Formats: sequence, structure tokens, C-alpha cells
Amino acid sequence: MALALSSACPPPLRRSRRAGFRTSCSIFANPSQRAKRKLLELISEEDRGVRTQKDATKRDAIVDAIESMAVIGRSSITTGESLSSTWRLLWTTEKEQLFIIEKAGLFGTTAGDVLQVIDVNKRILNNVITFPPDGVFFVRSDIEIASPQRVNFRFNSAVLRAKNWEIPLPPFGKGWFENVYMDAEIRVAKDIRGDYLIVDRAPYNWTE
Repeated sequence: MALALSSACPPPLRRSRRAGFRTSCSIFANPSQRAKRKLLELISEEDRGVRTQKDATKRDAIVDAIESMAVIGRSSITTGESLSSTWRLLWTTEKEQLFIIEKAGLFGTTAGDVLQVIDVNKRILNNVITFPPDGVFFVRSDIEIASPQRVNFRFNSAVLRAKNWEIPLPPFGKGWFENVYMDAEIRVAKDIRGDYLIVDRAPYNWTE
């Protein structure tokens, strides 16, 4: 996918609470920086993917931009120690997560940050959806590094928690995801179901 270098740089993107991301631009930026900027621009107004569900053209453009990032990152190792982080959702095609984000109001709440909390050394992955100020739903998983870019996972428990109560839920499922691109700021992944995920490193560490 060809990426044209503009002779003029557009103004920086403002970071929003949901999925915005501030980037910088230079006519001397390398291809990965330009591809990254294009991807972040495409998802900046998509409400983490909720709006994209109704716009096939926009979805295709985002997927094309993801594939460009995958080409850039194809020879990199993305399953090392730097994968350990609290990752915050910027955009996804994962229908279950998008349903919760979009429909949380029906249950008298709103969805806050959606996170993936990964510890490579401990082989732990937590998928987390927060419901401020005190609610959270999280799924615990064990992980195994399968290749330089692939991570296998198996769910082992889930918890729905509020301020004064907690409901344990049974584990369900297993699969894998591939980190096709990762740097000091963002990570781009594809999974066993063909879904896509774009996350950034949250400015905090989530713990149970």
C-alpha cells in the first residue's frame, strides 16, 4: 500500500479520553512514522470502533492501514519483555467488547477504559473493562509465547465486581493473537477470529 508524503504537515491530533492520540509530523518522517500517523488519524473519531461497525468503507481503510503496519513490523519481535504493560484500547473490531461499550448505558453505567494487562514473565493476561467509579469486569488468562509475534492464551476465570460485591464467573475459551506491530507507544494485533486491536500504553498500571 503506497503512502504519499504530503508537502505540508496537518495540525497535531488532540488526544481524547476515549481513543485520540497526539502525534507529530515531519516531511522527514520515516515510513513507519507516516504509516502510524495515518492509522491513528483514521481511528481518532471512531469511538474505539463503535462507529466503524456502521461504516464498511472506513473499516476497510483502517484494516488496510493495519496491514501496512504489519508489513513494517513483520521482522520484529513483539512478544518480549516490552509486551508487559497496561494496554488501553484505542480501536477494535471485537463485537463483544464493542457491544459492552455501546450498550453499557442500558445497565445504568458507562464503559471507562478497556484494558489488556500483560505480564510476560508471570505468563498472565487480564482483559479488563472498567465502569467508573467502582465497577469492573475482568477475565484472567494464562499465556504462552508461541513465536516472535504470537501469544497463545487460555481463559481461566472471570469476575464482575462493584464497590460492595463481586460475582465470579466460569472460564471460557482459548485462542491466540499476533502483535503485528509494537513500539514504545502503541501495539497492533490480529487474533484467531480475524479481529483487530489497536492499543496504547496506559499512563497507569492496572491491578486487581
